[in-house]
Amino acid sequence: MRILVLTNLYPPHYVGGYELRCRDITEALHQRGHQVHVLTSNHSVNSVQESLSPDYTLQRSLRLHGFFGHPWFGIRDLEALERHNNTTLVSTIREFKPDVVHVWNLGGLSKSLALTLQRLDIPTVFDVSDHWIARSLVADVWLDWWNRENASMKTRMARGLWTVTGQRSLWHEEAPTNPVRHLNFQRIYFCSRRLREITATAGYKVRHGEVIHCPVDTTTYDGKVEPASVPMKRLLYAGRLSPDKGILTALKAMLALKDRFDGTLHVYGRGEAEYEAMLKRYVEMHALPVTFHSANSQEMPEVYRQHDALLFTSEWEEPFALTPLEAMASGLPVIGTLTGGSAELFEHGKNALTYQAGDAQQLADNVLRLAGDSMLREQMARTGQNQVRKQFNLPEIVSQIESYLTESVQTWDHVNLPHYQAA
Repeated sequence: MRILVLTNLYPPHYVGGYELRCRDITEALHQRGHQVHVLTSNHSVNSVQESLSPDYTLQRSLRLHGFFGHPWFGIRDLEALERHNNTTLVSTIREFKPDVVHVWNLGGLSKSLALTLQRLDIPTVFDVSDHWIARSLVADVWLDWWNRENASMKTRMARGLWTVTGQRSLWHEEAPTNPVRHLNFQRIYFCSRRLREITATAGYKVRHGEVIHCPVDTTTYDGKVEPASVPMKRLLYAGRLSPDKGILTALKAMLALKDRFDGTLHVYGRGEAEYEAMLKRYVEMHALPVTFHSANSQEMPEVYRQHDALLFTSEWEEPFALTPLEAMASGLPVIGTLTGGSAELFEHGKNALTYQAGDAQQLADNVLRLAGDSMLREQMARTGQNQVRKQFNLPEIVSQIESYLTESVQTWDHVNLPHYQAA
């Protein structure tokens, strides 16, 4: 197939796991013989140098709006950005002639791009691994400005003037102004059942979507399971340092474990300076055996191998977190919460120990249980590692996505883009 990948960020300029997964899947599809062309934004991360050019086309020419430090625009400046992004997409499609467009994260990008794809009636597959549809789509500034019912008098007057004079029609030809309800997600898959349900509950017709879980490169994350004879001493937290990630709950659990657990917690991650400082003050105030570190993605496999168990403390609706998969693949037992997609991975007492998000005492009790039951610790680690190697390895997930893309090309149904004034 000829696959056009459309996404907001692409490594080495990235902020999280979504972009890394996009790259891994895209490169794997390319290695299987598919022709790929990546169309992404011109966003760059300071101090990050572009790596060697891949042997597929990587086009960084779209523009972001309001995300990742980019400014918010008024409607006239935004109109120019919208036209640029949409005409760039159309010209890329004309030149590359893809069989299918593989849409990843549109956070910060023009959501009108999805309407343009619908207008062109080209097979389009959406990969959804965060909440950009459920929580952000209706807030798209361009589409919201043209369709908001409770808009200000000034906005309604400008909108009405540009509509009756034909200006809206002219702009609409290049940058669609339809309401988001006109979007048709004919072919879509989610990284978890929970994220699909959240998106459907937000009002989008997506319950027909498939679920294809996130993968992990089990050749990179490949540690050994420690035998029961090895004591559990070094706990690991890896992730953003923010309230929604539950790091403070982990610190409170360490306080509850004082004089009861002869081990340490090593925190790997960064956050807002003020929040980081608060966490470090908490550790110092209570004299906790906790240290703070940072590591890049290339260093993380070794970080996992240096620890005995992972604390996955997330307290928000994680779509489907990669950190537990990486830890399990590396041979670590996991203690984690069941928020979001994690409930589809963790089985209490089998491949993990679970606790109620935010309950520091329950987390502490689980740490004591895992430290005191070496046979359970080894059995959980082996079960988790075997499960990840079998169900969540990168080649298996790539095959599922490849099959879904192929099926999408073969079964694509024509869907018109309604007129922007349609009900």
